[in-house]
Amino acid sequence: MMMKLIPLTIAALFLANPLLQAGEVTLYTHRHYEADDKLFAEFTKESGIKVNVVKSGADQLMERLKQEGANSPADLLMTADAGRLHRAKESQLLQPARSDTLTKLIPAPLRDPDGQWFGFTSRARVIVYAKDRVKPSELSTYEDLAQKKWRGRILARSSSNIYNQSLLASIVAAHGEKEALAWARAVRANMARPPQGSDRDQMRGVAAGLADIAIVNTYYVGLLKNSADPKDREVAEKIGVFFPNQSGRGAHINVSGAGVVKTSKNKADAVKLLEFLASKKAQESFPNATYEYPVVDGVPWSDLLKSWGAFKQDSLELATLGKLNKTAVKIFGRAGWQ
Repeated sequence: MMMKLIPLTIAALFLANPLLQAGEVTLYTHRHYEADDKLFAEFTKESGIKVNVVKSGADQLMERLKQEGANSPADLLMTADAGRLHRAKESQLLQPARSDTLTKLIPAPLRDPDGQWFGFTSRARVIVYAKDRVKPSELSTYEDLAQKKWRGRILARSSSNIYNQSLLASIVAAHGEKEALAWARAVRANMARPPQGSDRDQMRGVAAGLADIAIVNTYYVGLLKNSADPKDREVAEKIGVFFPNQSGRGAHINVSGAGVVKTSKNKADAVKLLEFLASKKAQESFPNATYEYPVVDGVPWSDLLKSWGAFKQDSLELATLGKLNKTAVKIFGRAGWQ
């Protein structure tokens, strides 16, 4: 009689204490924020699911997944930009994840239509300007950057950067390849120096007087403003943030996102982590910790994000940016934008 009761007793213990049935998720990510690590620790505390974090460059992680194949320990791939997420999907590194929670919380344009990746933070690609040399009224659209009035006044990073590739892909989607090529050529001709450095370097250049405006992602402004380096904080004070195309399609946005790896051994737990990243607790942390916008409606922005003002977002489905990535790369090459 006792022998029959033991299995039932053990089962009851497992149901009473979820930590006894703890799972495990291995996450490949190139995000490097302490705030992310704190979120993963909170997820483990709430769910009992351990998160093994492997960090490296985005391209390196995707190459690693290809090399590991079916033997990969990875359950989730986390990276920035829909262009990269589409590359992962196109390389057959991801699989569909079905979740009513994710479908309900994450707007359709910010996730893969086949459920292979989901955005959980967003950022806008904006124009920053020198407050002492440029009036906001002089700025209007991305397209306007091709005008001769900006000759020698623009800074931007290399065309090999995925953020610029996605911006150009959005222009292809809006105007077609011919106009996108003309735009890329004109903006390249308007640059104060050859494309180089990071988004933060572009802002430093504007503050130093090398140029008057630059194309950057919003969260980099937050990183400078909250930097431990007083010189970077000084840079942030010298520049303003302008959201282009507010009378038209809206400012170009993109996401950080994640998807379940095709060979995941722990898919159910991986989806739980994705759902946690879309939860109110996680979404509320991003504006304050990484200066990114939450993707879930109704989540409050930080004071810093509010200070830049509300803005109209381009409603383009971000999966389109991935589909047009190769086209954008070719156009950059033809335009001489290194």
